[in-house]
This record gives sequence, structure tokens and C-alpha cells, in this order.
Amino acid sequence: MLKISRREFVIGSAALATAPRWRLRESFTFGMIADVHQDVMHDGVERLTAFIEAMKEQEVDFIMQLGDFCVPKPENQPFMDAWNGFPGPKYHVLGNHDTDGGFSQEQTQEFWSMPDQTYSFDHKGMHFVVLDGNDLHEGRPPGYPRHVGQEQRSWLVKDLKGTELPTVVFCHQSLQEGEGGLDNTLEMQALLENANEEAGWTKVFASLCGHHHIDQLVLINGIQYVQINSASYHWLGGDYRRARYSPAIEESHPYISYTSPYEGPLWATCEVHADGRFDIVGMKTDWVKPSMWDIGYPPDANDYVTPETCVPEIRNRELRFKD
Repeated sequence: MLKISRREFVIGSAALATAPRWRLRESFTFGMIADVHQDVMHDGVERLTAFIEAMKEQEVDFIMQLGDFCVPKPENQPFMDAWNGFPGPKYHVLGNHDTDGGFSQEQTQEFWSMPDQTYSFDHKGMHFVVLDGNDLHEGRPPGYPRHVGQEQRSWLVKDLKGTELPTVVFCHQSLQEGEGGLDNTLEMQALLENANEEAGWTKVFASLCGHHHIDQLVLINGIQYVQINSASYHWLGGDYRRARYSPAIEESHPYISYTSPYEGPLWATCEVHADGRFDIVGMKTDWVKPSMWDIGYPPDANDYVTPETCVPEIRNRELRFKD
């Protein structure tokens, strides 16, 4: 049975005490975008194209999308063509909405040219792990599945044992506790913490997710949990439905009125430095008016959805993976 460590929540960035046994080959950069929601937004192709063009101009090493990208229907081929316009490696994370409409994970993976739903790779002295947070299990909560099952967890334990590199874990749903995160967050946190304890240093130093459409960093027992904001909007639901676009757009994209959209797209560039800095360089835009706060959307009781976290912005963050 996995041991649950004592939990300490600290909001913000912090230096981590580590004893690394590695050296980065060289500094590098990669691009990251989350929750474009091509099947909700009328301008998903334009948002993704702006990201791809910026990443080509910056000459990043690779790009990563964190899920809720698009379903595998022919109408979304122009969206995939935009994504495939990046000449370097391209990595995917499966989101809960990427199989909407009755599509299977296998169909989505084939459409995206995604070799597997769970995998890892190394790049210039850093290890990256991609998890699938959409496993089914008995007794699960209602709604979309949000779980990392036993098979994946066993694979992850073996994968982490097999690397001596500083490691980042990606998943669509957050591994920190909160509304809509994985339903086995404590189990997943304990697994990562145990890997660090066995290694004798903070080998797994960060976990990055999308899904929640907020901007947040939480430090839990030495691991930095970062939520990367959506490229497009924050979801409000039917009680706060509001038309903000032309009748033609609202008719062709009926779910867009359930959102509080961002005027421009959001994404982040991750700058990984040999001196131990992992900088997230984000972007800021504005709400399409009226914003969720303009129409009286209520903050939640556990301080998860607040005017501080629900912003049309990905803030700059400095993470650390060594002293």
C-alpha cells in the first residue's frame, strides 16, 4: 500500500532542497498550450495557428498540448493541419473532452498521430512523463472519469525508478486536490513523493496540468503543481449563459455561450536552464465582455475558482529543480 505523506500546502514558488546526480546537457525551451477546445470555440484554428507561429519564431525544441484539444472528426482536419505545421516534435495529453460524441481513445490517438496514451521521453537531460487521467474504475464519481488506474500507476513506478533525471509529470486533470481533479490525487501524490524519497532528492519536481482553466501554482511536499490556463475560456454553465458573439457564431457554436471567453489565445513557453531554473513564461489578454465576474459568477467555497485564479492570463512562474 502506498504511504500517504504529511501534506503541507504553500501557495507560490519556492526553491527546493535537492541533491541532484545529473547535469543538464544544455538549456532548452518548449511550448505548451492547454484546452483550446476546438469543438467549442469558433476561432480554435486561429488560436492554435497563433501559438504554432510563435513557437516556430522562438525556435522551441518541442511543443506540448495538455488535452481538450479536438475530437477526431473530418471537420477538424484544418485544426490538425495547423498543429502539424510545427516542424519539431509534438506531444499530446488526452483530455476528457477529446472523445466526446462517441469517439474512442484509439480514434483520437490515430487522428492526432499520438503513439500511446501514457508514455515518457527524455530531452537534453530532463525526463517527461505523460499520464492519462481518464481511466474508468468501479465506484467512480458521476460525470467524466478522472482517475489514473492501477496499470498506469504500476507503469509509472517502474518508469520513475528507471530514470536519474529531473522529472516533470503531465496530466490533463490536476494531481493536486481540488474541484474536478483526479479522484485519487492523494494516491498519486504519495506515489511521486515515494519516488523522491527512494531517490534521495526531489527527482519529480513538478506536475503540470490543464483541464481546470485557471492559473495556479501550489507546492505540496516539495513538488510544484501548476495549472496551465486554457487557451480559450473559463466554463460557466447554463445558469450563466450569455451570448457575446454574432447570431451566426452563436448558432454554429452553441456551447460558446456557456463560457466566459478570452479575447486572445493564451499559451506558455517553458525555459529550462542548466542552473536549475524552469521558467514558465506566460501571456495575458482580456475577457470578451461581459466577463464571468461582471455577470456575478460566484467564487467557490474552497478558494479554487476566484478572481485571483480565474483570469485571462498565464502568469510567469519560476520553478526550481535544484539548489
